Amino acid sequence: MAKTYQVEGYLLEACSCGAPCPCWIGEDPDGGKCDAFNAYRIQKGKIKGVDVSGVTFAFVIQIPGNALKGNWKIVVYVSDKCKPAQKQAILDAWTGKLGGPLADLAKLVGEVRGVYDVPIDFQLRKGKGTLKIGNKVEAKMQPFTDVKGVPTTLANTIFSNIPGNPAYVAKATTHKVNVPEHGMQWSFQNRNAIQGPFRFVH
Repeated sequence: MAKTYQVEGYLLEACSCGAPCPCWIGEDPDGGKCDAFNAYRIQKGKIKGVDVSGVTFAFVIQIPGNALKGNWKIVVYVSDKCKPAQKQAILDAWTGKLGGPLADLAKLVGEVRGVYDVPIDFQLRKGKGTLKIGNKVEAKMQPFTDVKGVPTTLANTIFSNIPGNPAYVAKATTHKVNVPEHGMQWSFQNRNAIQGPFRFVH
């Protein structure tokens, strides 16, 4: 049976919580709410037969309380190098229209405030991640490790932006968001970050 989607790649995430983020284990966010971004780079994959390999996109997110209770407000940024068919396929998958694990995540979103095409620079080298989304988002992060330098991982958590995949607990030395047109402006240092590989199949 043909798959509706099969994609794999990497996630960069940072938020306003201290590290590690309590949302991933179902606890309330630090300060009662969570301001965050999730950025995905698809290394290879297809959605509804459309090749989406190499596409990068991101969500800027405001979570008003416990992450599992939903009502997230998001703004979507898709790489300006993305073709129209790729963009539509990604939006269909990540907004839950195609079912599967991505639909479970999409249920938490209460409002999509906008979708924009922008330049996105997503880098992940030797565990160190950097993200720049136009003039809207800038972040730098690196994982926590054990004494031998092996990254600290989160697995089997009640909540995940990459369900079914291990996540690396990290710290964002820089995390800046400037989206005043949607009431999203913040700047944090040395707060929570998450990095990790993903593979979604449905």
